Amino acid sequence: MPAAQIAETRTDRRKRRNRQALIEAGYKVMAQKGIDAATMSEIADLADVGAGTVYNYFASKDELAMCVIEQAMDRLAQRIEAVTNSFTDPAQVYAFGIRTVMKAAITDRRWRSLLRRSEVIADAMYRVMGPYAIRDIRNAVAAGRYRVEDAELAWRQATHAIVGFGLAVCDKNIPPGKIDEAVVNLLGMVGLDRGEAWEIAKRPCPELTEE
Repeated sequence: MPAAQIAETRTDRRKRRNRQALIEAGYKVMAQKGIDAATMSEIADLADVGAGTVYNYFASKDELAMCVIEQAMDRLAQRIEAVTNSFTDPAQVYAFGIRTVMKAAITDRRWRSLLRRSEVIADAMYRVMGPYAIRDIRNAVAAGRYRVEDAELAWRQATHAIVGFGLAVCDKNIPPGKIDEAVVNLLGMVGLDRGEAWEIAKRPCPELTEE
């Protein structure tokens, strides 16, 4: 019998619920305190999971943190989508998305704590947010707004640029106000000239829905 057809046992369901409860608890605690300050014991307590069993689900706090950041990325992508669904200009959709991700990188404690693991967080961003971003780039190309041959490559490069921007802001090497110029630079990577990119970057940005 194929694995997909094997009924989930009560033990499997409990393990799945406990694992997700730990991710949800980590999501909340790490948002408030950052990854470094969060402890596995307080996360286990919030999840109502025995402190001694936490490591049955995650080998380390870093492993749990990566699951948390991937969930944060996925939820952010969905919140971006809820806003950009009303946009009429395909070029603005991706622009709004990259701006919002940059803001998360410099303001969300969960993101900030992992920026120095640049290759890890960039890869997570590529995988988790890629289906949305790559689609948005391709839609703008199809509408004649962007001119780029490889949407996947453009997004892969963008993820590293976003991490680099976040690190530079957090290290106070550049001010957060440089975000407009950073957006313009990334729009240049998908074929917009700087004048048009600046016009899009300066457009009003709707607020995201609450988490």
